[in-house]
Amino acid sequence: MFTLEPLLETFQTGSGFWSPIIWIVAIIVAFLVAVILRGFGKKEYKEKTGQTQAFLSGNPEYEKEQMHIKGSNLYWGFTESLEWVFDALKKMHTGNVSDYALWFVIVVAILFIVLITGENLMGAI
Repeated sequence: MFTLEPLLETFQTGSGFWSPIIWIVAIIVAFLVAVILRGFGKKEYKEKTGQTQAFLSGNPEYEKEQMHIKGSNLYWGFTESLEWVFDALKKMHTGNVSDYALWFVIVVAILFIVLITGENLMGAI
């Protein structure tokens, strides 16, 4: 016969105790506190009126396509100030996977050299 007793026991773990009953009670109390706080809200709010519109500092709300901010606009200052870096990266971009694998091997080799020499220098100090 199935009993609930094993499910209601406190589980002992390596990092502490976990009681499902305590957690269920805590979640119910938190939910009740949230509902009570929500009840103190303003009663004059009405859906599907001007109250639900986004505040755009007095500007009219246009269609979604016109309101969308493109990434090129968002990062304009960043891309303008680092244009010389992006131009160099565009020249290096060949689309050939073998070139990217070669760059990966070169960067990993440089990192290993830095790590090994840094470890040797730290051992000498």
